[in-house]
Amino acid sequence: MRIALGIEYDGREYFGWQSQRGGRTVQDALQIALSSVANEPIAVIAAGRTDTGVHALEQVVHFNVSTKRPIAAWVRGVNALLPKNVAVLWAHPVSEEFHARFSAQARSYRYVLVNRSVRNAIQQGRAGWFHAPLNLQNMRDAAQYLLGEHDFSAFRAAECQAKSPIKKLMQLDIERQDDIIIFDLSANSFLHHMVRNIVGCLVYIGKGKYPSEWMRELLESRKRIFAAPTFASDGLYLRRIIYDQEWRLPHVSNHSQYLVTPFGA
Repeated sequence: MRIALGIEYDGREYFGWQSQRGGRTVQDALQIALSSVANEPIAVIAAGRTDTGVHALEQVVHFNVSTKRPIAAWVRGVNALLPKNVAVLWAHPVSEEFHARFSAQARSYRYVLVNRSVRNAIQQGRAGWFHAPLNLQNMRDAAQYLLGEHDFSAFRAAECQAKSPIKKLMQLDIERQDDIIIFDLSANSFLHHMVRNIVGCLVYIGKGKYPSEWMRELLESRKRIFAAPTFASDGLYLRRIIYDQEWRLPHVSNHSQYLVTPFGA
């Protein structure tokens, strides 16, 4: 039997999603809890990896299990065994054809940036920070150059294992609420550090280091060495994985306020 799960986690205490030798990862914590409920070893496959310190509002995974359990056991039972900073949001039986990674049509990320002269203490580890004023319109103008299908090599980490740097970016929205700037990005898939590298370049443009047109030049150069440094992981959230409706997966729909109201309060 194959089960899909929606997972939420605070990444501050983890060395990313993927299990690694000697490392504290979200995958390790989830597999231990699932194996205990199933009474057999469970290995999960995720829609995508997240790095050290990166959070998730709705990561999607699947696993195979021979033990029969009520569907609620994969939520309440597993949550009772998980650390408090990881939670199963929903569980749903799926066919063997479903694959958390390969069945995904798109991924959405959100970056939360505190933009004020002094650092944020309350949301430490949950939001990025930049001290100087940022010109939102210049950043929005620059973002338009990235929309569509492009070679995103200029925003790719050296250790990226993706077979191709060509990705299709469908959304790059930038909004401000008081001293919080929200970046929402959606693409068919993302390269390693792609979101954080894009945010870093947008901040360079917002603070006036480069004009908006620099983003087009950078994209066309395909050279990572010309781009801004990778921005901090603190404010990055895997927001949602999009699948075809044929899978009838549940969805947590209150993400739009999840990361706005607490910061603006």
